[in-house]
Amino acid sequence: MLKEKIQKDLIGAQRSRDELKVSTLRLLIGAIKNFAIAKESASYAPSDEEILGVVQKEIKQRKESIEQFKVGGRQDLVDKETKEMEILQQYLPEQMSEEKIREFVDQKISELGATTIADTGEVMGALSQELKGKADLSSVSQIVREKLSSG
Repeated sequence: MLKEKIQKDLIGAQRSRDELKVSTLRLLIGAIKNFAIAKESASYAPSDEEILGVVQKEIKQRKESIEQFKVGGRQDLVDKETKEMEILQQYLPEQMSEEKIREFVDQKISELGATTIADTGEVMGALSQELKGKADLSSVSQIVREKLSSG
C-alpha cells in the first residue's frame, strides 16, 4: 500500500538525515490523516487512489506557491518548493505524455459527440475518471477547451 511506502521512506529519510524529505513526508502523512479524519475518523484507512488524490493536491499547492514566490522574487523559497514537489511526484504513477492525452481527448470528444465549448463539462466528467492520477487534469481541461473551441 502507498501509505506504508511513504512511512518507510520517511524512516529512511530520517536515518539519512534528509531534513527536507523528512519534513515533506511528515506534511504528506499529516495531510493523509486530515483526509481520513474528514472522511470518517482517524482510524479510516484511505485507499491508494484517495492517497494519490492527496498527493496531487499537495503538488498543486506547491505549484501555486512557486508561482507566488516567483512573483515575490523569493528564489530560495521557489527552490525549496520545487524540491518538495519533486519528492511528492515520486508517489504518483507515471504521467501521460501530452500526445497521449490529446489522443484520449479526441477519442472521448468523438464518443460523446461533443462539438461546442458548452460540452466541456461533459467531456471533462468522462475524462477525469479515466485519467485521474495519470495526467494533470488542468492540462487535460486546457486541451479539451482548445479542441472544442476550434472544432
